[in-house]
Amino acid sequence: MLISKMAAEGGGKEMNEIKTQFTTREGVYKLLTHSEYSRPNRVPFNSQGSNPVKVSFVNVNDQSGNGDRICFNVGRELYFYIYKGVRKAADLSKPIDKRIYKGTQPTCHDFNHLTATAESVSLLVGFSAGQVQLIDPIKKETSKLFNEERLIDKSRVTCVKWVTGSESLFLVSHASGNMYLYNVEHTCGTTAPHYQLLKQGENYSVHTCKSKSTRNPLLKWTVGEGALNEFAFSPDGKFLACVSQDGFLRVFNFDAVELHGTMKSYFGGLLCVCWSPDGKYIVAGGEDDLVTVWSFLDCRVIARGHGHKSWVSVVAFDHYTTSVEESDPMEFSGSDEDFQDQIIHFGRDRANSTQSRLSKRNSTDSRPVSVTYRFGSVGQDTQLCLWDLTEDILFPHLPLSRTRTHTNVMNATSPPAGATIITNTSSNTTNGNNSGASTPGINSLSTALPRSNSLPHSAGTTTANSSNKPSAGGGGGISSGIMDSAIATGVSKFATLSLHDRKERHHEKDHKRNHSMGHISSKSSDKLNLLTKTKTDPAKTLGTLLCPRMEEIPLLEPLICKKIAHERLTVLIFLEDCLVTACQEGFICTWARPGKVGLLSSQNQASSPSGTVV
Repeated sequence: MLISKMAAEGGGKEMNEIKTQFTTREGVYKLLTHSEYSRPNRVPFNSQGSNPVKVSFVNVNDQSGNGDRICFNVGRELYFYIYKGVRKAADLSKPIDKRIYKGTQPTCHDFNHLTATAESVSLLVGFSAGQVQLIDPIKKETSKLFNEERLIDKSRVTCVKWVTGSESLFLVSHASGNMYLYNVEHTCGTTAPHYQLLKQGENYSVHTCKSKSTRNPLLKWTVGEGALNEFAFSPDGKFLACVSQDGFLRVFNFDAVELHGTMKSYFGGLLCVCWSPDGKYIVAGGEDDLVTVWSFLDCRVIARGHGHKSWVSVVAFDHYTTSVEESDPMEFSGSDEDFQDQIIHFGRDRANSTQSRLSKRNSTDSRPVSVTYRFGSVGQDTQLCLWDLTEDILFPHLPLSRTRTHTNVMNATSPPAGATIITNTSSNTTNGNNSGASTPGINSLSTALPRSNSLPHSAGTTTANSSNKPSAGGGGGISSGIMDSAIATGVSKFATLSLHDRKERHHEKDHKRNHSMGHISSKSSDKLNLLTKTKTDPAKTLGTLLCPRMEEIPLLEPLICKKIAHERLTVLIFLEDCLVTACQEGFICTWARPGKVGLLSSQNQASSPSGTVV
């Protein structure tokens, strides 16, 4: 008892310490205190009752070589600065633009990267009262205000994003559970819009706006039950992932307005979602304190990660650390340049080549590859976690001897023969730091996680689970009550919105031919269709394809898990030479990647004798 008390006291002191650096396999990440952005007076504001601090970046491609710009909201205020990153200290006295709002607060924002120039940028800002504003912080202009009279939706804007590849279309989600598609060139009208049903399926429906002249919103999506907390477009813009307070991840074919697949959280609502750089995996986090990895091709959960002690608020992939490498030396012949070309680091200027390279591994099963997906998460527990998703999790059907894991400090371990993995689905763990929720089934696992980055529970269980792969339709369908002519009219109207024409790839056909994890029997397929077509009781989803039990899938352990703030974390963004975090206190922090700290000019950094930035 005394030993446990002493360990708890020591552990408490360690956990309360704010970290200023952390080490991964690629080196040491260091906090650059002089590159911290905040309100100009740097006085923390009362975060109680305020909307989450959010950060958006854009590059205006100016001739100075320092084209990065940062936008962030703190309380009622919105700031726009030159972002100097690891190069120079932040100058908080000279914001390019500053706005203070009355009666409403900014909740989210997004830049249009396609139209950004040194003279003009288009920034969308969502607000707590439901409006969306289009502003130009360089010209200091306000172009338009959408939903100004709150005739479209009166609830808080939870997420706003430009449609991928479009200069005029943007999507907005609300706490009401609705999403709306807008065109910046159209008005919203002076009366409440009237809608006509376009498509519907299990727990979702899509309506077009009925009007003699084209007006906003162009489409209204009603998704799930409760607030729609966040959405994210796939890298190619064809698919849309949404997470809701009802605990469901829903993935839609955005152009066809059809449901592709679903997933249910282990407990509580889902708060955040992101796509892997190649669009093959989706990670979601939320009130179950877990990060959940979902395979887009298989439409199933392939892993969960446990490291947070409270709600997960942001998940994001690191495009610059994720890599793919041919792993069979017998397949390789060529120069050093050819070999280097096989190691792909995802960046803004390499996105197309990366996706093409990753697609190659779907062309044949005879050439296994070494894959590392790096993603991160931050939560209300003030902790930053980094995770490595490796081929032992992604390709459990391949022998481990044929693949090389070079992301783990120690190789992934399986339970010894005859060992029993104990789970206790009836016990609860109290969430810390404003969580107020509990997580069933974690109690026995959290005390003795293995010192590795993945924990496959059993090959038999994984294979059995993977064999029940859902079809690409995901159970979503068109209501039998909708006339074909009405759908044709709606689709025709939607097709005029200047979404770029794209030839649909047959994901399901390609997967069955090249990466089948097992044959889907008609019986299991019927079970899946029955499950998704009926109103799902969350209590009955545990142990199903929608929500596997903890012992049925691999459990990831974070590569690092560090307390980096005093207040709950609300932002995690990976940039080429740093990663950026922000907390509800209103401080935006820059963490230099290994080897990048030297880019900060010596006159702007305070160093300890060892050279560590303090």
